[in-house]
Amino acid sequence: MTLELTLCLLTLFGLAGIGTPVGYSIMMASIIYFTVGGFDVALTGEKILQGLYKSFVLLAVPLFIAAANIMNGGTITDRLLKFCIAVVGRFKGGLGHVNVVASLIFSGMSGSAVADAAGIGKIIIGMMTKSGRYTKGYAAAITAASATIGPIIPPSIPMVLYSVVSDSSIGFLFLAGIVPGLVMGLFLMFLNGYISHKRNFATEDPVPLKQLPKTTFNAFPALLMPAILLYGIYGGVTTPTEAAAIAALYALILAAGLYRALTFKSLYEILVESARSSAAVGVVIGGAFILNYIVIAENIPSYMSSILTGIDMHPLMFLVLINIFVLILGCFLDATTIILVIVPLFIPACKALGIDLVHFGVLVVVNSMIGLITPPYGILLFVINAVTGIPIKEIISEIWIFFITLIAALITLIIFPDMVLWLPRIMGYSG
Repeated sequence: MTLELTLCLLTLFGLAGIGTPVGYSIMMASIIYFTVGGFDVALTGEKILQGLYKSFVLLAVPLFIAAANIMNGGTITDRLLKFCIAVVGRFKGGLGHVNVVASLIFSGMSGSAVADAAGIGKIIIGMMTKSGRYTKGYAAAITAASATIGPIIPPSIPMVLYSVVSDSSIGFLFLAGIVPGLVMGLFLMFLNGYISHKRNFATEDPVPLKQLPKTTFNAFPALLMPAILLYGIYGGVTTPTEAAAIAALYALILAAGLYRALTFKSLYEILVESARSSAAVGVVIGGAFILNYIVIAENIPSYMSSILTGIDMHPLMFLVLINIFVLILGCFLDATTIILVIVPLFIPACKALGIDLVHFGVLVVVNSMIGLITPPYGILLFVINAVTGIPIKEIISEIWIFFITLIAALITLIIFPDMVLWLPRIMGYSG
């Protein structure tokens, strides 16, 4: 290991350890690397601009963020929840099922776990606790767990980022996420049903079937969004980036035009918040481009690949070890950092071991999402705490059973790759 790389890593981990944002930590560390190595420090800015210029698909990130924020700012979320209550609220543990189904639907619109938790969380948790049928901790835990599905089912911001670092098809990645997202939803619904019977949660008053057509009609325009996005991408009508723009525009038309739920002031606040969130992600993306340049310059991927292939490791064992590693990282790092900074180190090894990069990408995204609810630092735990005021201690006490259930879903996806690759292969994927 060279002196400049050693100083770079020490700076990176030192700054990150004292709470400096990861993007800024990477940039400061890279400046140290270039200065000590005798490079022109201007390379820092050059690599950021080159990376952004070559990665047009990254434009989808702020557009999906804007779409999610517009939906949360309007009445779209309320209409979707009423539809879900009418469909599955009549069963034992009904509002728990509503929570999961609402996340499945919302995931087809936002691509963000945080947007899912913040948008649906406050409303559905209030409904679950106000009825007195569920404890606050349980309501918060199932909301956080179901929000992890958001970035699995397309559209998905983490998958957009993974496609950039792995050079994988974003279209096939989106397709590959559909079945795993549904599998995670089914696992959570089975668990909710079991707990509801074991704890004898009361059954909600069912919505009369005669009201179902009206509820469906009110939610139908919002329910169309996932279909429009998927048809646009897989029908060859739009690129994923263009589909993201359509999602933002469609959400704006629904919230401001059809439902008349947005004012100019609220729209301005939504756009400002979207810009802030996009900038925060952009700083990490820029830092990742620089760090990837350093990693390649130091020939680290080839070195790691030669070690792994030299010990004749079975691909399944490699996947298990990497997923354990990513799961541990998920306790401390956000998904964006893991995907942009850590995952590229393992891409060459995946290629050398014959591991499908689409399958690997879905596993990484699923794993990173599970990390969002991993105590004690899971981001979604703090998001739910912020929007509801439920103490973190109560959420953590209930989250473990959901955490274990999602790990079981992840193991299933590792062992049976065809569950992930079935849909992409139907649509022409040759991997």
